[in-house]
Amino acid sequence: MRRIFKTAVLGLAVAATTLSAIPAQADHRWHRHHHRHHDRGGELAAGLAGLAFGAIVGGILSQPSGRVYIDPPAPRYRYYGPAPAYSGPVTYYRAEPWSPEWYRACSIRYRSFDPRSGTYLGYDGHRHFCEIR
Repeated sequence: MRRIFKTAVLGLAVAATTLSAIPAQADHRWHRHHHRHHDRGGELAAGLAGLAFGAIVGGILSQPSGRVYIDPPAPRYRYYGPAPAYSGPVTYYRAEPWSPEWYRACSIRYRSFDPRSGTYLGYDGHRHFCEIR
């Protein structure tokens, strides 16, 4: 809205300056044709007034508005080291295959443990025998 207002006021100032000079030109032709002499001080004053008005309005419109954009501060990044690895309870015992401790330890350790065959499905896609060391 403010941009439209500025453009309209500046356009009116230019139009006023231009239109004040046109009658002076037409009057000059009339003088030559009819040989009458009139004082041209009023036409010159109107042209200067239009020029002054345009300069004043242009100066006012070129003033910066009250809002000034300030860049936000750059974010500060903090480096946090890698998260500590999970070190859950580790059991260092040896269980004999096919014992109740062995069944329990293998089913806790491997989700794909098959108690009938005593094997689990490895990441390589093959079945491996469960050994608790």
